[in-house]
This record gives sequence, C-alpha cells and structure tokens, in this order.
Amino acid sequence: MSLAVEAVGVRKHYTGKDGDVEAVRGVDLAIPPGQVFGFLGPNGAGKSTMVRMLTTLMTLTAGTARVAGVDVETDPHGVRRKIGVALQEAGLDPRQTGRELLVLQARLFGLSRSDATVRAHELLELVELTDAADRRIKGYSGGMKRRLDLASALVNQPEVLFLDEPTTGLDPASRVTVWDEVRRINERGTTVFLTTQYLEEADQLCDRMAIIDGGLIVCDGSPADLKAALQARTGSATEPTLDEVFMDATGRTRARSAGDVQEV
Repeated sequence: MSLAVEAVGVRKHYTGKDGDVEAVRGVDLAIPPGQVFGFLGPNGAGKSTMVRMLTTLMTLTAGTARVAGVDVETDPHGVRRKIGVALQEAGLDPRQTGRELLVLQARLFGLSRSDATVRAHELLELVELTDAADRRIKGYSGGMKRRLDLASALVNQPEVLFLDEPTTGLDPASRVTVWDEVRRINERGTTVFLTTQYLEEADQLCDRMAIIDGGLIVCDGSPADLKAALQARTGSATEPTLDEVFMDATGRTRARSAGDVQEV
C-alpha cells in the first residue's frame, strides 16, 4: 500500500534581496494512510513552504515528494485530483447558499447536476449544516463557515485532506465542533495533514506529529511518545505538556516563547 504522503530529501531555496534563503533544508516524511498527522513549527520554520510544495502550489528545489502515490513534480494535476485543501482563510462567496457552493464545486469536478446535488446533500449532512443549507453564507457564523469550507474540500472525495490552521479565530465551542468534524472525516478513511497554531489541538487530534524548525524536522512521533520521551530524558515527576515538548525541540525557553510558542 502506498504512503499517503512521502517526502525524501525535500529542499526549497529562494533567492531574495538578502541572498539565498534555505526555507526547507532536507525534509523526509512517511505518513501512512488513515492518520491524522500534525505538522507544527515556529514562524519562519518552513512549515508553510513544505505544505505548499506538497499541495503543488510551489515547486521543489530538490528531493522528491508523493501524495496519494502521485509525484507532485511530474504529475501535479494527478495530485490535485486526489487531495482536498482547506486554507486558513475560507474561500467562500457570501452571496451563495451553502448548497449552491457545494453543487458548484461538484460541477467543477465534473459531476452531473444530479450527482452534484446528491454529493452536496451528503456533505451538508456530514458537517451538520443541513438546516442552514439554503441560507446565504454571509449569515453563517465563523464556525459554520469553517465547517462549510471543510465540506468544500471534500467534494472530490480526497484521499488526503490538507487543513491549514482550521480553527484559528474560532471560539472554544466552535473549535471543539470542528475537531469533531475532523475526527469524523478521518474515520471515513481520509488521511488528514493538519497544521495548527494550537498545541492542544495537535494533542487532541493527531495520531502522529512532526515539528519543523529552521527548515529541518527536529521532532517526530505520537504526542504521547514525544511527551514520554521528554519525561524520561529530564527525569520529571510529572508528564510534560506538548507545549514543553515544542519548546524543548525548538530550543525555546518560556520567556522567549511567551509571545510565539503558540504561533506554530
């Protein structure tokens, strides 16, 4: 069985006004199908660059990457047919209804009008927006818009779903609702590649996670294993938090991290 996401020696170099920038300096990933995988890192660590390469929005400088068994460099269109992407800023037309948006997305993927209508209904039920399906999106709450954006990313029944900070800006109740949707999507067999600025979110949702810093993976494993490893190494009497794992892996102290440790 192919890995859901595989990267070997991936690098990305830029030439900017200050010279060459090594945004990603040799990243390896091997994510089996069916996982919720968390990808975290401080600002400027290379996280967003890596995600953009995996989703075919940016070319690789070196290395290879495959998503759902398809090479991102040699067959980017093939990759796009197999992935869903929900970015931090939801791309929703406020003048449409939720149902209209999903039907349009399905039609763009080549479904007939009748099949598109059926698919839209299935997705509205999945994210529990059936009652609001025929309301204009401009009247949706932030949480409802995020759930509709998740549904939009699932129209083509992707094998791998990339979620970029799906709960940023939401209130605690809406965040928990989105967590439930992510779990439900994953339970249906979709691999989820999640970037998040909330370490608690990674702890709750992820089967495995990796922390990138300075363009390199500095920590990789399940949240429980990473906390256990830090506890064993430090001899702490209590289990560390994922915040402490993050700070240890990236060489940050509490003072240094006060304003940015959650910005991952």
